[in-house]
Amino acid sequence: MNISERLANVNESATLAMSQKSRELQALGHDVINLSIGQPDFNTPDHIKEAAKKAIDDNVSKYTPVPGLPVLRDAVCEKFKRDNGLDFSPSQIVVSNGAKQSIANVILSLTGPGDEVIIPAPYWVSYVEIVNLAQASNVIVEAGIDQDFKITPEQLEEAITPKTKMFLFSSPSNPTGSLYTREELKALAEVFMRYPHVIVVSDEIYELITFQGQHESIAQFKELQDRVVVVNGVSKGYAMTGWRIGYIAAPQWIADACNKLQGQYTSGACSISQMASVAALTGTQQPSFKMKEVFIRRRDLVVKMAKEIKGMKVNIPQGAFYLFPEVDYFFGKSCNGYMINNASDLALYLLETAYVATVTGEAFGSPKCLRFSYATSDELLMEALKRIKIALDKLE
Repeated sequence: MNISERLANVNESATLAMSQKSRELQALGHDVINLSIGQPDFNTPDHIKEAAKKAIDDNVSKYTPVPGLPVLRDAVCEKFKRDNGLDFSPSQIVVSNGAKQSIANVILSLTGPGDEVIIPAPYWVSYVEIVNLAQASNVIVEAGIDQDFKITPEQLEEAITPKTKMFLFSSPSNPTGSLYTREELKALAEVFMRYPHVIVVSDEIYELITFQGQHESIAQFKELQDRVVVVNGVSKGYAMTGWRIGYIAAPQWIADACNKLQGQYTSGACSISQMASVAALTGTQQPSFKMKEVFIRRRDLVVKMAKEIKGMKVNIPQGAFYLFPEVDYFFGKSCNGYMINNASDLALYLLETAYVATVTGEAFGSPKCLRFSYATSDELLMEALKRIKIALDKLE
């Protein structure tokens, strides 16, 4: 018995796999600090939870419209106008079971065999695998730490071909925390203006965790607005990962396509989660601002400690809650039977000897790097970086 060729082309999520290994070691009694998982360690704000409780009491428990409850789609439109200066109609909004499904909806609705999807590396692990699921082709454009993990217009233009169907990127970025400025986005937009056959998909799920200036969306450039899809959701900025609500704002024909696809394989998202999301988007934003202040402090702490580790090359993230150091200095070194040939070996070495879970950069298209999530307490972060330093100092 064989699985489908479609599924055989898809790899397991490296972040989920590392979290599973961490749990296995914890079950054996080891004190594992997990820096592999990408979710805030805060609780969902109280006013959002109260909205969910009210929805339960009000019996908001029936099937929801496939693209989302009207009240939530209205709230999403208001959010885009308020925060981004973008005008969308409710019919252009599709609410899904998390931003991952939103991205999958777009890729599966628009691409297939023979199509190319340009993805800057480092990239979020699921981008390339969803493209594989669609049986389209990934075209990876590499941007290293020396260019702050951001591609140039020249790199973008060189990658575009007549087969290019889509460009997919995130800002702020997972895994790097890098943030495209308005000027950098404008330069990329000017390239896209010369290639009207390319759809631009902008993953902005970390919008509320931006440390310098304000978040900028490539959808702001009017010449591109008829072919830009903005992906967002409530998971990261509102500490609502388990509520599973993401959404897109898209040209009408793309929204209609995603609505059609979603109607056949999941239908509408959870009614209670949707009502909670209305409160998140329309209520006070102060809890999100306070979370961001904590993430900035943690960012500064982790960057400082990582820079003190000999051989670890570090940039300064401008958003999200990840550090993505370059660690190839340690390749070829060994300790107590562990031979470090690549980032995957290094991540396993740190997990099994220092009991700190990270994620190999190979999963993000950057084999010289590791990803640390600093979405945990200051105390755990300090202990984790101390353990990492001790373990790495033993390699020779």
